[in-house]
Amino acid sequence: MPVTFTFGEMLSARSVIGSTLAELGDEHENLWVLTPDIGATLVEFRDKFPERFLDVGLAEQACVGIAAGLAYDGNIPVVSGMLPFLSMRALEQVRSDVCYPNLPVKIIGTHGGLVGNGGSTHYAVEDLALMCALTNMTVNSIGDPLMVGEIIRQSMTMQGPIYIRLAVGKKDRVLYEPGHHDVRIGKGIVAREGTDATIFTHGTVVAQALDAAEELAKDGHSVRVVDMFTLKPIDDDLISRCSVETNGRFVVVEDHLAYGGLASRVADVVADRNIHLTAFERLGIPQVYAGFGDDEELRNKHGYGLEATIAATRRAIATQS
Repeated sequence: MPVTFTFGEMLSARSVIGSTLAELGDEHENLWVLTPDIGATLVEFRDKFPERFLDVGLAEQACVGIAAGLAYDGNIPVVSGMLPFLSMRALEQVRSDVCYPNLPVKIIGTHGGLVGNGGSTHYAVEDLALMCALTNMTVNSIGDPLMVGEIIRQSMTMQGPIYIRLAVGKKDRVLYEPGHHDVRIGKGIVAREGTDATIFTHGTVVAQALDAAEELAKDGHSVRVVDMFTLKPIDDDLISRCSVETNGRFVVVEDHLAYGGLASRVADVVADRNIHLTAFERLGIPQVYAGFGDDEELRNKHGYGLEATIAATRRAIATQS
């Protein structure tokens, strides 16, 4: 089986954001970049285009509101900050000022999931459920740092808003060989082929799912891994195809509340399309405030780490059709 991903190479998603926006600033004279006091990765754009850079300080609501005003005036605003606050503190502004008029505001941020060891106030674990609920919002969760630049480029021509979720973004594993996958907003990526079961995942735990599939291969199991980096609009055709090609055995693993995120989105497609499944395993954060710890420690503690992923996939494979 050909391996279509690269382990070991590390890259900062934040640096990709900075360099991509600086590059796009030349192509789009109406591109503005705004931040609520989280601008360290935006230095390249700030220094190159100071007249189109705005740091509003710790005021996420104001940041989103200003971005909406700039969009009304024909500009392309990018808001970059920490997602726990952009998704919740500024939720009303995102909903009413951006989504209601369907403005092309790009919200890009870090600290999606249990990353950063900042405690429950600094974890974005409800964010995907909130953003998927908003009319007109496109929702992405990206694990491969090289993909970030491509998604930002594609978003420049979008008419409506987009939410782009990253983990800490300082040291991320490169998952894919450049050019090996068709990266398009709204389409999932088959990161690894397989026929016994499908693991659907997104964001920082895509690498974990690939590790789980590799371990299971040692026992002769063929496990497909789907990076469903766009949760809305979701790739329902790919979900349908996986149900047929992997014996109706689904495992969903995500660094988000177990209900309201990708697992719920996949379950909706299964119900709406009347898809018959043999097994459905859902791994994510239970209804608890997760506490302190590094990301791997917290994933293990709350039942969606590497060993839990392997065990859930074994159970799914063992289920008889």
